[in-house]
Amino acid sequence: MTATDTHRAIDAIWRIESARIIAGLTRIVRDVGLAEDLAQDALVAALEQWPESGIPDNPGAWLMATAKHRAIDRLRRGSLAERKHQEIGRELDARQEMAVAELEAAIDDPIGDDLLRLVFISCHPVLPAEARVALTLRLLGGLTTDEIARAFLVAESTIAQRIVRAKRTLAEAGVPFEVPRGAQLAARLSSVLEVIYLIFNEGYSATAGADWLRPALCEDALRLGRILAELAPNEPEVHGLVALMEIQASRSRARVDASGEPILLLDQNRGQWDQLLIRRGLAALERAERLDGARGPYAMQAAIAACHARARTAAETDWPHIATLYGTLAQLAPSPIVELNRAVAVAMAFGPQAGLELIDSLTSEPSLKAYHLLPSVRGDFLFKLGRVAEAQAEFERAASLTRNAREQELLLKRARACGDGSASVEAGS
Repeated sequence: MTATDTHRAIDAIWRIESARIIAGLTRIVRDVGLAEDLAQDALVAALEQWPESGIPDNPGAWLMATAKHRAIDRLRRGSLAERKHQEIGRELDARQEMAVAELEAAIDDPIGDDLLRLVFISCHPVLPAEARVALTLRLLGGLTTDEIARAFLVAESTIAQRIVRAKRTLAEAGVPFEVPRGAQLAARLSSVLEVIYLIFNEGYSATAGADWLRPALCEDALRLGRILAELAPNEPEVHGLVALMEIQASRSRARVDASGEPILLLDQNRGQWDQLLIRRGLAALERAERLDGARGPYAMQAAIAACHARARTAAETDWPHIATLYGTLAQLAPSPIVELNRAVAVAMAFGPQAGLELIDSLTSEPSLKAYHLLPSVRGDFLFKLGRVAEAQAEFERAASLTRNAREQELLLKRARACGDGSASVEAGS
């Protein structure tokens, strides 16, 4: 194996093992920032030694043991420094020596629930949403600061600052390294699921940039969701979110043409939908429903996605049932976005006028003022009703609101098409 091959292998191993290593170290040192520093030290050691010595049989165990030995060395150096200050006294020395002994004893500890604890720390609600996303991708996704920055089209320094501030906030808040229990669990789990789905959505429909899809982010979110489903197998909404992401991800190949231009849901070649991902999604949805017969918001959205997945052609889609499901979702998790999607389903089931009436009730909603899909959907309905000039204006307004170049071009194309009567309906993607 060449040095280049070894470095590629180390990169792959790091992506797989880094979250478990950081989780195990955090349990021991009780500081997620220090734990990541120690894990990075172990990675540097691997990059220095493995090209010469070869990759060990159990690289994850090697990295963990190396990181823990670095922790012991750091703690011992701290202990020696403290001994120079006699005012600290014997009691502190004893505590330091006990900590070293505990670290040495923990060298071969199993990971246990550490990874789940790290998930809850990374997604802690004490952090703003953008910091939770960055920290989760860093600690659990194994992405570098540069990779996260490129994924979200922001400066690397901005992501680095978010991560540093997030670690500092967690340390200052004294966030315990534990899985929340009782009443706290539902709220904290909701934050975790929100972060994972935010990552997925940014990959599925990029908010800005030249590409409509960023498959790597979808894959990162799916991997995190699958890990969480293994760590929390009795939480129905975890399986609901996994089901939703699996089914949505199944459409990825059909959502863009050869040049990267978006293809809307009703125009997609369903033969390109990934049947393995669909089967996995339907199985996850079944698990969610088996655990809790009353679907939660993510499981409800997965049920809607499943309706599309089961329809062999766009014409076979059961739009009345989808509209009913959106009505139930609106009661479970009311939001203007849900109402917007419900309006699309109602229009497909009962005609554009019914959808337009729902849309018009949302035009004064403050949270949708700058949301490009509101005028985009309204333009669809107006076009189908023959109000072409109004539709054209709505498509143009939608194009001015989106920051994604591919989507902007699609909307402008549809605005131009209003002149020749060929604009197509928007019904999801």
